[in-house]
Amino acid sequence: MTTPATSTEAAASVDFTHIRYAQVWEDADILLSALDIQPTDTVVSIASAGDNALALLGAGAARVVALDLNPAQLACLELRVAAYRTLTHAELLYLMGSRSSCPRNPSLVERPAPSGLGDDRRPSTPPPHQPGHDKACPSTAPTPSPLEGRASSCPGSSSESSSLNPLIPPKADTSYPSHSADFSVSAFPISAFPPTRLALYQRCRPLLSPKVAAFWDSKPDIIANGIGSGGKFENYFRLFRTRILPLVHGRKTIEALLQGGNESERRRFYDERWNTWRWRLLFRVFFSRFMMGRLGRDPAFFKYVKGSVADRILKRAEHALTALDPAKNPYLHWILTGTHGETLPWALREENFTRIRDRLDRLEWHELPLEAFLDQERAAGREARIDKLNLSDIFEYMSDANTAELLTRLVNASRPGARFAYWNMLAPRSRPEALADRLQPRPDLAAPLFAQDKAFFYSAFVVEERR
Repeated sequence: MTTPATSTEAAASVDFTHIRYAQVWEDADILLSALDIQPTDTVVSIASAGDNALALLGAGAARVVALDLNPAQLACLELRVAAYRTLTHAELLYLMGSRSSCPRNPSLVERPAPSGLGDDRRPSTPPPHQPGHDKACPSTAPTPSPLEGRASSCPGSSSESSSLNPLIPPKADTSYPSHSADFSVSAFPISAFPPTRLALYQRCRPLLSPKVAAFWDSKPDIIANGIGSGGKFENYFRLFRTRILPLVHGRKTIEALLQGGNESERRRFYDERWNTWRWRLLFRVFFSRFMMGRLGRDPAFFKYVKGSVADRILKRAEHALTALDPAKNPYLHWILTGTHGETLPWALREENFTRIRDRLDRLEWHELPLEAFLDQERAAGREARIDKLNLSDIFEYMSDANTAELLTRLVNASRPGARFAYWNMLAPRSRPEALADRLQPRPDLAAPLFAQDKAFFYSAFVVEERR
């Protein structure tokens, strides 16, 4: 569901050929509170990896349009959509990398086969049709995947054969009892073998477009490690977790931090055990403009940033470790452990799984900049119909003049009362004075929500409302 993109300031200076963000590192809880999604809303969202577009969908919007300049980011969203349609909630978490264990799917249990059917344990009929599949699937049969038969390692296992892949029958084993009228190899249910991530991907693959299937087929290592781990930004955090953090704190100290506690306990722990000179020194080095530009983000993203990058992020990290509860912060859990722990971002919580899955036909995604999308809407006679906008941190990469120009176009394309939400990481951006009579800042909403922001590396959260 992609269309050729046109040029923007960011597209002219940034390489958009690989996954930059395999997860959305913006707190959907404060986003949903700010936008107050209503059942009739048309919502436009920057796609990134898709998590917050799915959260906006789950919140009940009538139409969600996800846009991105990077086809790799849209491939992340498309695979998520296929996973919501195909997998159980537990399997989704494992495919993402949020959980490190291999879940079992009771729905894959097969009854013992009658005598004489042999030992092929594949179902004899295709799985039941899923509502909405016709829209997502190509009209032709999916091409065979080069990953067919491959498997990722389950935790606790150094290698894995195709016998653990629920899509591929195991090789004959002479240790199995011979077939009889009341016993066959089929009596061993597929679900007795926990699925691998590559096996879960194989179940999702028929719902992918050929282009996106080819993209993911070429990335078996990312799939095997969890698709939420495969971006440049996630790799940056992995380096911090595996190379820098062990020089500062041991495993027990990290576990103690993630236990949380009341605010006074968190402050005491931070002051007495966490905030060492080594923590401050290595944090400032690793999260410097140079290191973050080289390993985490694109150097072009710092074009409009002034002042110390590391000092700002260190201050926000202190807020996240003291004023907020680390035990309830999935973003912090991932940074420090490589999984989400017992807490999850909004789109991955079990209570939101079904509401997202049941609304997937309301979601569309396009490889387009916002400007080109607005042109398309106007050509289709849908100008001035946007109700809510999740703009991520796109203005971080734009000049003040280009920010003002795009905000003006978005105001023109939105209804009275429409809300805009976006983040500033390091470059301050907000409504220009030229729009003062048309776009009203809502600090009464933004300030208390920003104080609760679990994705702690942003310097501001902006909420504005069309007059």
